[in-house]
Amino acid sequence: MTTSLVTGASSGIGRAFAERLAREGHDLVVVARDRARLERLAGELHDRHGVSVDVLVADLADREQTEEVCLRLADRDRPVDLLVNNAGFGLRGRFLDNDVVQEEAALDVMVRAVLLTSHAAGRAMRERGRGRIVNVSSVASFLAGDTYSAEKSFVTVFSEGLAGQLAGTGVTVTAVCPGLTRSEFHERARMSLAGVPRSLWLDADEVARQGLADAAAGRVVSVPGVQWRALSLLVRALPRPALRRVSRLVSGPRRR
Repeated sequence: MTTSLVTGASSGIGRAFAERLAREGHDLVVVARDRARLERLAGELHDRHGVSVDVLVADLADREQTEEVCLRLADRDRPVDLLVNNAGFGLRGRFLDNDVVQEEAALDVMVRAVLLTSHAAGRAMRERGRGRIVNVSSVASFLAGDTYSAEKSFVTVFSEGLAGQLAGTGVTVTAVCPGLTRSEFHERARMSLAGVPRSLWLDADEVARQGLADAAAGRVVSVPGVQWRALSLLVRALPRPALRRVSRLVSGPRRR
């Protein structure tokens, strides 16, 4: 039986990944900051699907706690076959209006933690000759927007580069880039997205389903939802000056 580790597993897209993987028979290690929510999730998944679910409480903005996750990923006696890096961090305002400590925490969660956990998992998987890394990015990574866009751009480009380095080793890397997805993400960041067309919203379970299917197929970049695939192709075809103008128009709300 395979084991998957999911960060940010207590809600939203992370929870959807955990639920789908449990449904498919994967044992799990679920990672988030809230022990109560993780333990409740672990009990539900075990009861419904009969899989083993370990709880690992960690704040990925904290270097020492992130190291605990890395040690679990590197454990040769308890191999992790699939890493899903999903933990996210949303800030409402623009960069210069935000507390720089909060901006640094967001950077730690969405850049440093992704780098460290991918390094630990990638080495262990390469040694075994098999494994998958799924890094949840965003269509915002294709824009030239705020720091969220920049952080997700790192995730996408980093994943593409690591996928190339691991080609032929039996280990694959996929950046999953969803658009607007129904979850607690925007709620927690107090972002108002009133007026956004319903057709643009994605379901978290569909994001997880498509992301895992694309990872299984060896795709390096996955954009769930036909509407977002079309929009992302259009955005990526724009000249950079035009892209910057578009990005200025949408740089208020985060796109995840």
